[in-house]
Amino acid sequence: MPLSYGQIKIWKTKKEKQQIHTPQWGVNDIIFKSKRKVNDPLKKEIYALVKGEGENTQKIPLFYNGNNEWVFRYSSAVEGVKTYVLTSELKEFEGKKGQITVTKNEKEGRHGGVVLHKDNPQHFFYEDGKHYFNMAFECDWLFALDYGKEDLPKTKHLLNVLEDYQFNQVVMNVYSYDVKWKKDPKLADFPEFEYGGREDIYPFLGSNSQPDFSTLNLEFFQHFDQVISEMHDKEIVSHLMIYVWNKMVNWPEMNSASDNLYYDYVIKRYQAFPNIIWDVSKEALLYGRATEEYINERIDRARNLDAYNRLISVHDFGFCKRNKEKVDFISMQNWQHTLYQNMLQARNDFKEKPVFNIEHGGYEESPFRVFPGAYINAEACLRRNYQCLFAGGYTTYYWQGASWNVVIHNPFEQPAHFKKPHFEYFKHMRTLFEHYNFENFVPLSHHNSSGFNLTNKKDGVVMMYTPKENQWIGVHKVLKKNFDYSKAQQQWFNTLTGEYSEKENYNTEPFDFWYERPWKGEADVILIISNLKSNSVN
Repeated sequence: MPLSYGQIKIWKTKKEKQQIHTPQWGVNDIIFKSKRKVNDPLKKEIYALVKGEGENTQKIPLFYNGNNEWVFRYSSAVEGVKTYVLTSELKEFEGKKGQITVTKNEKEGRHGGVVLHKDNPQHFFYEDGKHYFNMAFECDWLFALDYGKEDLPKTKHLLNVLEDYQFNQVVMNVYSYDVKWKKDPKLADFPEFEYGGREDIYPFLGSNSQPDFSTLNLEFFQHFDQVISEMHDKEIVSHLMIYVWNKMVNWPEMNSASDNLYYDYVIKRYQAFPNIIWDVSKEALLYGRATEEYINERIDRARNLDAYNRLISVHDFGFCKRNKEKVDFISMQNWQHTLYQNMLQARNDFKEKPVFNIEHGGYEESPFRVFPGAYINAEACLRRNYQCLFAGGYTTYYWQGASWNVVIHNPFEQPAHFKKPHFEYFKHMRTLFEHYNFENFVPLSHHNSSGFNLTNKKDGVVMMYTPKENQWIGVHKVLKKNFDYSKAQQQWFNTLTGEYSEKENYNTEPFDFWYERPWKGEADVILIISNLKSNSVN
């Protein structure tokens, strides 16, 4: 299958010393071709030792890509001249050298990989220091949309939609086969939206039903390159779940040579993409297949191979709780009605790591009943996302029409009677918190009153989230204790429309129950008190 690498730049090595120029965070494939056939090429260990002035040496693994070609995939967050030399068990590659000049990034909206910040450890940041507001969308079967095609029309369309609505992360699987739960009979009339059970897609040779674990299906990964590349081009992070146990995948035995080959290959092939976050497995310990020891070994394995130190976690809150030193952030899955309290407790328990609720039981309804979970009403799902945020954590949005085996890649081009996703709710959410610097807010839950509090002493802003049924929200105590509010202003934010009310002077009556808040009974709203002077700095 012909391969289009998108924005990956391809370099063929013909000279002894290759001269390469690339911008920061650009992805480059430097190809080394063997003159002879090599037995078991996927098992050969070849590394590029990369060194820049004043930098530690990176030991970056090459991966085999078929046709006697090995790929040195490289990106850099640091400008300057780098030199590399290969160390290889194949003699013809041993000692091969090259030079890479990394120039300043000029691409608008590109900020590098997602990292942690020691001075603000409960939030995500980009490598250039900008806060990363983790606005995630689940799409497990993204890999399958255009499989077998030279171009990616469906994938590109869906990613364009997600980009337009400001989602900047997709929670996804490397591979899933099918779902075990009952499928909506209406799907039979819309086979173009069904991606489960396809026998022509498999990361090993053979098929999911008749696997050949002796080696990998390189065409699968060549296609996957294009998907990750398109995401990188749109600055959308791939939260990549390397395994999934409940999607009927025929995996090789744990710790077998085939299992290790697959896992190591994923780490080798995708670590150079700045838009990668690793997740060992979806619901890692929920189905009895994997052990805690195995997941720990997989984390160590990834860290030993990943020369870029991409963030890694495990979609299992129990594992993260028991092994907090092994993960970079705490992953949660919580459907309980006490979601806010549970998120708040996790934030208080893990003061040195971000908390990310990947699955909170809210799966907004679509034209097909795919997996209803606990909540399907769009406003109820939105409210649960805001509860995660107002507890100081991060969150994920699910739409039943795209999160699992059913993927409607062009929902807004469907007939009027099709239920459309409310992506706009989340665009409003991200716009709000990008403007008001989410990374500077702290949930002061003792000041919640009848809503939910976030307080930003650094910027002088207090937010109070209140459900649409709420008559009154008390904010006076938090202001009196923490701020000089003599010049404070207030306005309201409509979570459904993104509208703001007019700014006005803060209403100083602490118990004015007769003060009418806008959009009462119509939408959940956020009261924003700004122009505050802090008595102290967080």
